[in-house]
Amino acid sequence: MTLIELSQVSLTYPHAAAPALSDLTLAVEEGATLSILGPSGCGKTTVLRAIAGFERPQTGAITIAGRPVCDAAHWVVPEERGVGMVFQDYALFPHLTVAENVAFGLQRLEKAAAARTVAQTLDLVGLSGFEDRYPHELSGGQQQRVALARALAPKPIVLLLDEPFSNLDPDMRGQMREEVEDILRLTCTTSVLVTHDHDEAFAMADRVAVLNHGRLEQVDTPEAIYHTPATPFVANFVGQADFLLGRVDNGKLHTEVGIFENVGGHPAGVAVEIMIRPDDVHIVPASPGGARIVGRQFRGSENLYTMLLPSGQHLHSSESSTTVYPVGTLVDLKIVATHIVTFAKR
Repeated sequence: MTLIELSQVSLTYPHAAAPALSDLTLAVEEGATLSILGPSGCGKTTVLRAIAGFERPQTGAITIAGRPVCDAAHWVVPEERGVGMVFQDYALFPHLTVAENVAFGLQRLEKAAAARTVAQTLDLVGLSGFEDRYPHELSGGQQQRVALARALAPKPIVLLLDEPFSNLDPDMRGQMREEVEDILRLTCTTSVLVTHDHDEAFAMADRVAVLNHGRLEQVDTPEAIYHTPATPFVANFVGQADFLLGRVDNGKLHTEVGIFENVGGHPAGVAVEIMIRPDDVHIVPASPGGARIVGRQFRGSENLYTMLLPSGQHLHSSESSTTVYPVGTLVDLKIVATHIVTFAKR
């Protein structure tokens, strides 16, 4: 069942030179997590604000649980939409205790019922016993859990998360990401996560929507976004990508590192670009060799090598952290592409 639907939504802020969102169409299934991924300024947070009712699009329609909340004939105010939101800076009330922060959206409940809900929600996020503390007495991870508890306590139809891990250090970010994902799965909460981190999007989301300048480039599963990107922008944004020039001859794509299947059905003689990921490229030391290593980055679990091809183009390869070749080594390259993805030459 589709729980949230945006149809041809366009929004331009006053005095802006370009639209924040252009003809955006998206859907989120009940119980699923959609991640909106893209660079700063691409419109990610604007999507959340439009769903929540903080911004009103000039055109298009938004429905939540089958109910129109924004179109030419309807406008539902934020507090009536059944939406919970976790902000980037958590936005906790500094003068309220943890319990009071979580109870903030429960004014419609009787006091005893609200207290039970607060206790249950704090237990869910692992903060039982912290009821009487104030935000400044908590770590960053604990503050985030309070913000999550406050958003979940009213049992929203959908939970919106705006870069919720960006203020945490890398180790804590990974831990909190796993904890939040577990909570969302446990509670079957439908959620929309905004992030600029593709690892975060891939780890948490059932589907990923990639935005660029307010336009939707692609929406698909994390695996499809990575392995079969629809555009060069998506290919580059979600991971290291190299683009090799190829030409169609005798039904195959010929490049300086090998011959590939013409999966796009390009006509003979046409120049195309073939996307190659570093994990598709394997190094074989050889003399004289068809390429030369000109750089190595140690990344803990892997080494990322940069090779210079005879044409002058660079190509990257990821090898295990224990596979070390000196800069200057002559090598041959073995390409084992998981998926062959081609684009018209730019």
